[in-house]
Amino acid sequence: MAPLPNSKDQTLFRSVLSFYENKQYKKGLKTAEQILRRNPKHGETLAMKGLIINCLGRTDEAFTIVKDALKLDMKSHVCWHVYGLLWRSVKNFGEAIKAYKFALKLEPDSANILRDLALLQAQMRDWNGYVESRRLMLGQKPNLRMNWTGLAVALHMSGNYEEAEGILTKYEESLKVQPPKDDLEHAEALLYKNMIIAESGQTERALEHLLSIEGRMLDVSSTLEYKASYLLKLGRNEEACEVYRTLLGRNGDNRAYYKGLEEAKGIKEDDVAARKKLYEGLAEVHPFADAPRRVPLDFLSGDEYREAAEKYIIRLIKKGAPSAFLSIKAVYKDTSKQAITLKVVEDFLAETRANPPADDASEADKTRHTENIVWALYFIALHYDYYRTRNLDLAFKTIDEAIELDPTLPELYMSKAKMYKHAGDLKKAAETMNTARELEKSDRYLNTKCSKYTLRADDNEGGLKLMSLFTRNEAAGGTLGDLLEMQCIWYLTEDGEAYMRKNMLGLALKRFSQVHKIFEDWHEDQFDFHSFSLRKGQIRSYVAMLRWEDQLRHHVFFRRAAIDACKVYTLLADQPHLGHASLSMGQLAEDFEKLSTAEKKKAMKKAKREQQKEEEKRKEEAAKRKDEANGKADDKVVDTDPKGEELVHTTTPLEDALKFLNPLVEFNPEFVEVQAIAFEVQIRRKKYALALKALVAGHKLAPNDGRVHEQLIRFRKIVDSLPSEPTDAEPLSDVLIAEFNALLPKDTNVVEYNQQYLEKEATNFINLRYGLQAKFFLNPEKKDEAAAELVKAVDLEECDIKEAVEGLKVLREWKASDEVLNKYKEAGRGRWPQATAFQA
Repeated sequence: MAPLPNSKDQTLFRSVLSFYENKQYKKGLKTAEQILRRNPKHGETLAMKGLIINCLGRTDEAFTIVKDALKLDMKSHVCWHVYGLLWRSVKNFGEAIKAYKFALKLEPDSANILRDLALLQAQMRDWNGYVESRRLMLGQKPNLRMNWTGLAVALHMSGNYEEAEGILTKYEESLKVQPPKDDLEHAEALLYKNMIIAESGQTERALEHLLSIEGRMLDVSSTLEYKASYLLKLGRNEEACEVYRTLLGRNGDNRAYYKGLEEAKGIKEDDVAARKKLYEGLAEVHPFADAPRRVPLDFLSGDEYREAAEKYIIRLIKKGAPSAFLSIKAVYKDTSKQAITLKVVEDFLAETRANPPADDASEADKTRHTENIVWALYFIALHYDYYRTRNLDLAFKTIDEAIELDPTLPELYMSKAKMYKHAGDLKKAAETMNTARELEKSDRYLNTKCSKYTLRADDNEGGLKLMSLFTRNEAAGGTLGDLLEMQCIWYLTEDGEAYMRKNMLGLALKRFSQVHKIFEDWHEDQFDFHSFSLRKGQIRSYVAMLRWEDQLRHHVFFRRAAIDACKVYTLLADQPHLGHASLSMGQLAEDFEKLSTAEKKKAMKKAKREQQKEEEKRKEEAAKRKDEANGKADDKVVDTDPKGEELVHTTTPLEDALKFLNPLVEFNPEFVEVQAIAFEVQIRRKKYALALKALVAGHKLAPNDGRVHEQLIRFRKIVDSLPSEPTDAEPLSDVLIAEFNALLPKDTNVVEYNQQYLEKEATNFINLRYGLQAKFFLNPEKKDEAAAELVKAVDLEECDIKEAVEGLKVLREWKASDEVLNKYKEAGRGRWPQATAFQA
């Protein structure tokens, strides 16, 4: 398209660009419209108008305008660049890259388009494309170091180590004057080059290069760590020992350094005498370090363990360290050490009590004596509360003794709250944790812990109120809005799980979706670092970030939220009425299940009418807010669905579950629970090939797992019942059927197979429960028999309170009689008298 006809309009167009860059969108829109009144068919101005409108939140309108601009001027690189920016704003990076590439064909020398294309390629991990873009950028501006480094990173990430190293070397050779020794960017580039050499497998060359640049390094710790690892790999153990000792002088509590030193000295794990001697010497050299005293407790035994444990534990108790038991509990996997540890502390307690301070002793001595007793009691209480040595009666008795001596220590009440949690009284646990919080109201950790316990007691409002004590409450949505801005994933996950337990599935899905969005935001947040890190020269940190981002959804909180969300969606698929709050809460849910088919239909129609009214009201309110906020780009974003009603009222719950399931399976395939939930979703979608894939993966991970066993039986019945005629369900190929037959042959008598499993797993409550669920699935008429066996299983030693509560849920799903439920609760009360779940 021809340029604007007069200089005034050209100046105005430059102003539009300036207003956009400075985020003055109203002024930019007004100026663009002023140009368009005189030049209505100027595509580039129309495109900029669309871009600004997109920034004002009117995305659909923006796309329409920019498409019209493209029709007016298909050969304008500005229009195509803007089109790419629009696609980028809606996170459709594939389409954005296509638009950028077309814009680049029209204007090959445009640095802005090339930069935007390169950033998207890095974001999408299109390393080959990124290499080409970086070559072009280097050709345009070879005087910028970041362009050389950027190309090296692109080559490194694409696996071309040799050329990546060569690019960095060429830049170093091009420098006429060597940078000063305090030049951080240059030092980081040299160390990054060394990392590339090492990752290419050339350890000896990496060491030679490191020795040549060692004097210029500002990151001394990383340099020494690289040096030690290279020496160790090359078998130069004496030199590696010296480097590791130097590192220990810088950080005497880094366990990796101790492990490296052991390896460098050629000490094997089973050479206890040599390891003991080594750590005794290190403890003398590093008198204030914890690790050289703690590590030997892992490999010592008998009297040697007792001697070392006594020195270590009593030292911490006398210092009043609340973490004494947390530091030691890992050794409890050795049962002999459990008794020795307890005896050490009990002997210290008895000795301390037997030698009280004299009457004329100072107040400081008397206080110290009392504190020693309190911390010893605290340690013993935690010992009895720990799952390997649990005796809650003794734990409560001991912690109460400690509280009586010093009722001002928050740690004592925190531990007591944990004991109530293990006893099954979550309400009492929350109350006790609140007592701890009130002793130190300015402590954020105590407040957070109290909020978590309150949520575990299913008090969502109480948990939010506690969190509000440490938030500014200025964001849209109040305290919750602040927590969303702070991306507080632990709170959102716990809050969602509390709503899930209360059958408030809309709010549960809302929280899990918010967690999902936070992980998406974290993935998008790396976008700015593709240029920022290169500009600042923090290359190794940037590469570490890229690798971390590639495994982002392996995070435990994503896994928790995704599994929970998939459970909710499968529940909605099985029981659609739970999507209606009026039919899913407490007694109403139970009453609904008792209705006849006709009455259920009537109740569902009524619930849908109520839902439609609520949706219309919500849409009116949203439209009103939109009108009020029209044109205000900096206004607070208001959530139009705060209760998750749109999420829970979905007509395609299983398809919606895929948003969580696909990344969950991709990044967490090594977890049985992930494969189990994948099976549950896919089997309901009748995607039998995908369900079998999950089942096979789960069986490989844990062939004896109860969930896998129960799903094997269900799948066997489904395969056997598949019709020979084509249906809407995904067909299973002969290869897949043969693969499944290898797990559970077609001629297997599944009833006998399940009975054998029940006999084999008679002492494992979890596996036994799943076996009984399979028994009920195979023959619902044997419900009473299966229920009776489940009641007996509560007395198994391996049954913990969490699994016992799950067993109660199973009985309710089976619609067991009140008599059976009462027997189960009675058995539960026998094991856990304080547990609220088993109260009549």
